[in-house]
Amino acid sequence: MTPTRLDALARAKINLFLHVGARRTDGFHSLASWAVFAAIGDKLQVEIVDGGISLTLDGTYAARTPSGPENLVLRAAEAMRTRAVERGAPPPLGARLRLTKLLPVASGIGGGSADAAAALHLLNELWGLSTDGKTLMEFGAALGSDVPVCVYNRSALMSGRGEMLAPGPGLPPIPIVLCNPDVELSTAEVFAALGTRRGSSMPILPYAIESAAQLAAELAETGNDLEAPAMALAPTIGEALYALRGQTGALLARMSGSGATCFAIFADDDSAQAAALNLKRLRPNWWIAASRLDC
Repeated sequence: MTPTRLDALARAKINLFLHVGARRTDGFHSLASWAVFAAIGDKLQVEIVDGGISLTLDGTYAARTPSGPENLVLRAAEAMRTRAVERGAPPPLGARLRLTKLLPVASGIGGGSADAAAALHLLNELWGLSTDGKTLMEFGAALGSDVPVCVYNRSALMSGRGEMLAPGPGLPPIPIVLCNPDVELSTAEVFAALGTRRGSSMPILPYAIESAAQLAAELAETGNDLEAPAMALAPTIGEALYALRGQTGALLARMSGSGATCFAIFADDDSAQAAALNLKRLRPNWWIAASRLDC
């Protein structure tokens, strides 16, 4: 029986490194990045209903999330409706979407992009459209540079403007702590402030990672080219990185995406949990979460 309601976890996307190349003629920048996903995210519920498409927001960051046509979840739903019509099918039934927004907004961990990717997957199944993954990623690319990798939803090497994907190294569950110093950053403004860049050549990486220590060692010669311009716009990012690096068991700390969320890789779960508790005590107004990379 075809389901009438489905739920998904829209997992946080973490850029383990992000190297930026030249600005392209279309206004985007060439880049090279390794994206992975954490076992934490927003929650999306989609239910088939008669009528149109609607979106309800709740959760910690609902008030900071746009609820109108610019919301990526609604744009993804309209893309799937268009897909159905273009295939000659009558317009599908409507959909009631409920997004529980638990990840910070405009924070470099792909919250909105992951939400859109979840909507594409759920509506594809609920409406019986049988759209393959490659096509879903193409739909995602029209919504935003990070949406295709969120549709892919596993370890991936990103190139082009982010829409070109290849399988990334496999990972065991690796403990991390995520930290956002209550800052929202405009990706366009961060790129506009970009100075030094490593270029868009992809580093040589192993087929698989065996441990947190190996991951930190592999990342040692990489970085995030957007970290410096983001810190210039929001100096508290530097405070977040300093705080993460000072925690017992932290192997490497870095900013994800265009910020302002930072992450630290930890040797074990106990160290990550202790670090998160300590940081929450020191910075009660920051968003801090212990999780795992789960690819």
